[in-house]
Amino acid sequence: MADRVVICVPTYKRPKSLQRLLDAIAALETDAAISVLVADNDAEAHAGFDLCNGILDYRWPLTAVIAHKRGIAQVRNTLIEHALETDARFIAMIDDDEWPQPDWITQFMKTAHQTQADVLQGSILFGHGDAADGHGDIRRSTGPIAMLQGAGNILITRAVLEETSAPWFDPQFALSGGEDQDFFVRLQRAGKRFAWSDEARAHGEVPEARAGLGWLLRRAYSVGNSDMRVLLKHRPGLPKLTVELLKILASLLLSPLAAAILAPSPNRKARALQKLFRAAGKLSAMCGRRTNEYAVVHGE
Repeated sequence: MADRVVICVPTYKRPKSLQRLLDAIAALETDAAISVLVADNDAEAHAGFDLCNGILDYRWPLTAVIAHKRGIAQVRNTLIEHALETDARFIAMIDDDEWPQPDWITQFMKTAHQTQADVLQGSILFGHGDAADGHGDIRRSTGPIAMLQGAGNILITRAVLEETSAPWFDPQFALSGGEDQDFFVRLQRAGKRFAWSDEARAHGEVPEARAGLGWLLRRAYSVGNSDMRVLLKHRPGLPKLTVELLKILASLLLSPLAAAILAPSPNRKARALQKLFRAAGKLSAMCGRRTNEYAVVHGE
């Protein structure tokens, strides 16, 4: 019996990117029984919703819904709620600025059956020439892994979602990001197993607005901020907080020096500065501040 997979796509004001993704999903080479679910988080213009409803004779069953509450956590929760109304055994999730290789689902299924993991993540490649400078590919070796990195290219077993109480993604991370990290931490504490599938590859877009050093540093600050907020939510205790604070202070002191020493190498200098901004983001979260990265749209 073929595995039943519902591919879930969160989208917001990027109809061109969504069309590219839907075209790639239509070209998948797989024996799995596929259906596609798109949740548009733009309740006013709903360009993604309209795009889906205007497609005739799509290869797979295609459903579009509106996620009325603004935020990345809310749109992911809307997708899961509707996905669980199907009989799919697996839920794949891919962002609207990505597109999968033809064997994407086949490779995910292969690794899922080999590892028996509850949640798997696939690699994301940013191979767009100069525009991808400073945006390293997100890759790991195939096999079990202690922690996952993000919800942009993942496969979740239905059982995990049915065993996890809603909301699956915490709305307090609606516009800041970090909702996926929080989700993974809760699953890890519940004893769920993770795996990576390097062969289940998606490609990611690097729009011009994200190509420069300024965006990389803002992104590092935002990630540091949301990572620390996730850590604080789960009450790590004074010893762990003390260690984290010492790491932050070390980065704040040493990263500027490293950046100065590495100035002749722009990429290495950028990595040192990213460590500095990530530490600053963590410190700001400890002081009660948060960033809202998902309030801004990049791409079309």
